[in-house]
Amino acid sequence: MSKIYQYGKQSICEEDKNAVLNVLESDFLTCGPKVKEFETEICSYTGAKYCIAVSSATAALHLAMETIGITKGDEVITSPNTFVASANCVIYSGGKPVFADIEPDTGNIDVKEIEKRITPKTKAIIPVHFAGQSCDMEPIYALAKKHDLKIIEDASHAIGSSYKGAKVGCCQYSDATVFSFHPVKTITSGEGGAIVTNNHDLYKKILAYRSHGIYKEGEMLDTWHYEMRHIGYNYRMSDLQAALGLSQLKKLNSFKSRRKEIVDYYKKHLNLPCLVEKKYSDACFHLYPILVEDRKDFYEKAKKKGLHLQIHYIPVHTQPYYKSLGYKNGDYPKAEAYYEKCISLPLYPMLTDEDLHEIVSRIKSIV
Repeated sequence: MSKIYQYGKQSICEEDKNAVLNVLESDFLTCGPKVKEFETEICSYTGAKYCIAVSSATAALHLAMETIGITKGDEVITSPNTFVASANCVIYSGGKPVFADIEPDTGNIDVKEIEKRITPKTKAIIPVHFAGQSCDMEPIYALAKKHDLKIIEDASHAIGSSYKGAKVGCCQYSDATVFSFHPVKTITSGEGGAIVTNNHDLYKKILAYRSHGIYKEGEMLDTWHYEMRHIGYNYRMSDLQAALGLSQLKKLNSFKSRRKEIVDYYKKHLNLPCLVEKKYSDACFHLYPILVEDRKDFYEKAKKKGLHLQIHYIPVHTQPYYKSLGYKNGDYPKAEAYYEKCISLPLYPMLTDEDLHEIVSRIKSIV
């Protein structure tokens, strides 16, 4: 049988396995030193002052909404071209997601569309760095400052990427940035996520919200005493996850390099429309979507040839739950037009040159 290729896949080596085994043989499986070590290394890589590792990027987004004070009646603007978590987190905190249409050539949120949707109820913006390419953050930041809005970057796709020479996650143009370490992302901790910020007060709040709203500080550090000051959550990352994340983080630059080589190979050997990388971007590509006219036919033929591809994404506002809230098809035509044609090709570092030749051959046989 022909080799089957998924659209994404974790890249795990012996070093990764040994890192996890070492934690299994240690005194701490959770609430131990590896989580802090992982957080420190993420800060070192991104340039952010503070990092909080959590159980998932969804948890990170939820914590961000809680700690910047999103509540009932507040509006938060985000992209319809994303996974549902980017909008769901607003609802978790009682707010209302408001979508702004995308740039057709990047799949990222359009700053002009953001500006159209700002109202007196708007409290924050969640730009989503789609497929690994950063949104154009400088004008988004200027807009947020003009209207006194918070910015939470959803960089679930974009660890390793840069914007205008600065690492995504440095928080130069935001209050905080969220990363994902799901297995199909650039690096993985099994499941897991992180929030980085340069705001010390926000950092302290997120730490407490991550663990049941509990504070242990000052004189309490040397005693049994702790204080639960508000409702929080159990969104902690385990030391097992952190150990894997640490090991993966060491390979991030090599992963980025190989992902770029794969993207360049596809661009060279496939004459198919794809997203454009802007001059301000140095993307660590998480996805490589192409655009095809008859996407359903392409998907089915590709699957028969052992290419298990994926669609990124069904626009959030067209999901049944969001339709029940009053959103409808036609609200964001650029995102919907992109969705009708997009399909993501295999992209992960374990793909060899021989694999790429085979994948391209199979694609050429069906277009």
